[in-house]
Amino acid sequence: MKPAGEDRAGRWARLNERREWDLVVVGGGATGLGVALDAAARGFSVALVESHDFAQGTSSRATKLVHGGVRYLAQGNVHLVREALHERAAMLANAPHVAQPLPFVMPGYHWWERGFYGTGLKLYDALAGSRGLGATEWLGSAGVRTLLPGVQPRGLWGGVKYWDGQFDDARYALLLARTAAARGAVVLNHCAATELLRRDGRVHGVVVRDAETGAETTLSARCVVNAAGVWVDMLRDLDRDAGAPPRSPLVAPSQGVHLVVDRRFLPGTHALLVPKTTDGRVLFAVPWLGKTILGTTDTPRADLAREPRPFPAEVDFILREAGRYLQQAPRREDVRSVWVGLRPLVRHDGDAGDTKALSREHTVLVGGSGLVTVTGGKWTTYRAMAEDVLERCMAHGLLPRRPAGATTRLQLVGAAPGRSLALPPGEHLYGSEAALLRTLPGADRWLWRDGDGGLSEAMVRFAARHEAARSIEDVLARRSRLLFLDAAEAARLAPAVATILADELERELDPAPFEALAASYQRLP
Repeated sequence: MKPAGEDRAGRWARLNERREWDLVVVGGGATGLGVALDAAARGFSVALVESHDFAQGTSSRATKLVHGGVRYLAQGNVHLVREALHERAAMLANAPHVAQPLPFVMPGYHWWERGFYGTGLKLYDALAGSRGLGATEWLGSAGVRTLLPGVQPRGLWGGVKYWDGQFDDARYALLLARTAAARGAVVLNHCAATELLRRDGRVHGVVVRDAETGAETTLSARCVVNAAGVWVDMLRDLDRDAGAPPRSPLVAPSQGVHLVVDRRFLPGTHALLVPKTTDGRVLFAVPWLGKTILGTTDTPRADLAREPRPFPAEVDFILREAGRYLQQAPRREDVRSVWVGLRPLVRHDGDAGDTKALSREHTVLVGGSGLVTVTGGKWTTYRAMAEDVLERCMAHGLLPRRPAGATTRLQLVGAAPGRSLALPPGEHLYGSEAALLRTLPGADRWLWRDGDGGLSEAMVRFAARHEAARSIEDVLARRSRLLFLDAAEAARLAPAVATILADELERELDPAPFEALAASYQRLP
């Protein structure tokens, strides 16, 4: 049975059909997809290309939180917090099956912590206003132990409960891509922008290459947006005259490490937040898809590896600090998967020695050539970033004026009330498309089972037919999140997924590269 809907060849053909696009977006992470969706929703003709897979870089490696930024409030950045709280409400409303409220508890081990942090979180509630998810509550030690089974009881004075959100970041990105496509955009993964087209010093399009076939085509455009995340400087460097020196880097990458352990270390549905560890960093323990995520770090990194690996000190830090706040301290052998994301932090003075001091806000630059570059920011504010990008495009005459607000209440594909994201993954993550999923072959053949969820043969077929999956990694890392939950189990499934994908894509797939990748997610330095 052939895949339903427009296939990859059809999308490639549509790239070639249009003589000129209003907008070409380079980069298929949260920011680029947000720009593509907003522009398509306003009626612009839009093409987006991504050199690898949608959200394969930073946008699938977040701490899975949709949040206003409690620590930014502590830094006095009220503007960023207010904007993020507004955007948090939009994210949760527009895709409730993959983005939901999440209760947090801050345990206090000093007499002053409960009052101090509770007062700050009441201000957080006030900034959220009518968009708040629940009132902050002061808790005694018994209340903390009830909500956080597994918390270290020794020395516990009490705590504070407050609300933020969480999501499945990669699946949310896929929904942005699919919703943009439903609005007329052509979005193509595994298709790299290799050259900028320039005429009289102005950018007027890109050359793109299909990674699967090697075919190239030229996309002429009124406006080109560089939304390549930590890799934006690579495209910016193409936007210069022959012989001109390379541009000064805009981004100073910082990496965040996450360790995944079983839920027995922190049962229940509440997340744990330590706002200030022994070295001043933040520690999270977040229930997510049947596991617990421990993180994160903020470490400068000089390279731009596609698969960055943790430094030994980062792993030691997370395990040591988790052991201080959990009754049962996780050990290295308890880690099911370790993954690292690179944050695109914006340089303002050329000094990237301390990435914790660099801006978490986004930056939009319009070069003299007309190339629009956006970087920085965070997942929660992707929609506001997209509006800002399009405003700058219009202000510079690259696009005609059209009103903002098209995506504020634009529900994404499949939007429907969902089950808790603390539960193992399953059909509930497909929202209103669960019925369509059930019509595909293999709906009752489970490749991996976790409670009443897991990964079925039909889910692999759905990934190929409806979610642009082109590889075993696309399926097991981002359509299913199994690589991020249990890397050894993901490696075990690689041959079975390869067989199903071969039937769908009509070409053979070698499991070995994915098995090697999964081995690296199991390995701690």
